[in-house]
Amino acid sequence: MKIVTWNVNSIRAREERLLAWLKKEKPDVLCLQELKVTNEKFPYDLITEAGYYSAVHGQPTYNGVAILSLTEPEDVVCGIQDDEDDPQARLIEATVNGARIINGYFPNGKEVGSDKYEYKLRWMQRLSDHMERTTSPDKDVVLVGDFNVAPDDSDVADPNQWAGSVLCYPDTRKAYEKFLSWGFTDVFRKHNPDGGVHTWWDYRRLAFQRNNGLRIDLVLATKSMAERCVAASVDRDERKGDKPSDHAPVIVEFS
Repeated sequence: MKIVTWNVNSIRAREERLLAWLKKEKPDVLCLQELKVTNEKFPYDLITEAGYYSAVHGQPTYNGVAILSLTEPEDVVCGIQDDEDDPQARLIEATVNGARIINGYFPNGKEVGSDKYEYKLRWMQRLSDHMERTTSPDKDVVLVGDFNVAPDDSDVADPNQWAGSVLCYPDTRKAYEKFLSWGFTDVFRKHNPDGGVHTWWDYRRLAFQRNNGLRIDLVLATKSMAERCVAASVDRDERKGDKPSDHAPVIVEFS
């Protein structure tokens, strides 16, 4: 079972690349973030022609997440299931081939101390609470997405440059570590223990060409899934060429 997470940074801008990539890689599950379209404007027909089902939680201009799968997703749920009124489309989950796939586009946070940063920490806590209510570490669960967190300095090309940023701040990393304490394993780390592999590079200052990136697109799995994880990689080629997303697909395979 090949599960992929990819922040496409506008599905309209990346539509042609996405369809070509699906044809080439044929993942069982592709989790997309930052669609930037409503459900009505999502390219369902093109995705269906490519052989995939689509579960979509869209939003105009910002955010938006989707799960594409070769087999029909079951028990689709959109958003964090709590009492907060949150219009931002950042979470979708579904069961595919017996595994619960949870796809999140975590808030960036802008800058430490800002209202958006407080929203980021609150959103991550809400998701932790949601996990406690709705599932268990004893089940087959995979949490993927753009976490907007680099777990530690081995995931950052230049730790000094990013030390004070919302992607690497101690409180941000502490919020991320709650998911590990709950029962998840960073399965990409399992296959790349030394770090130095990145998933996002700024469009500016030749960051990709200089490999000045961060690993912020993550795949976490419960024990039963993590034990069956046999490979994990980043498709750097998809960050090259004409009009790429600033993120590259992260590919994880389970036996």
